[in-house]
Amino acid sequence: MKKIIAFAAAATLGLAACDSPAEEAAEEQAEGIEDQADAMEDAGQITDAEADVMEEQADRVEDAAEGDTDMGTNDEPIGTTVDESAM
Repeated sequence: MKKIIAFAAAATLGLAACDSPAEEAAEEQAEGIEDQADAMEDAGQITDAEADVMEEQADRVEDAAEGDTDMGTNDEPIGTTVDESAM
């Protein structure tokens, strides 16, 4: 079990080292957008759904930097994802 955990940790570190400077910058930008969405939601400035839209935008920024041609986890336009937990 310890070998599996050590291998997984090493693989993760190896992958992290492969990020280009542009990918790193995009990840930081995406994290900033997500942090801003959380702060605005916590302050009551935006709704949970609006925060979700901002986080989807952040995911797409990160995906674009990684060269993901799908530009997201689904084919829906930003903001059309249904939050089933609110139903």
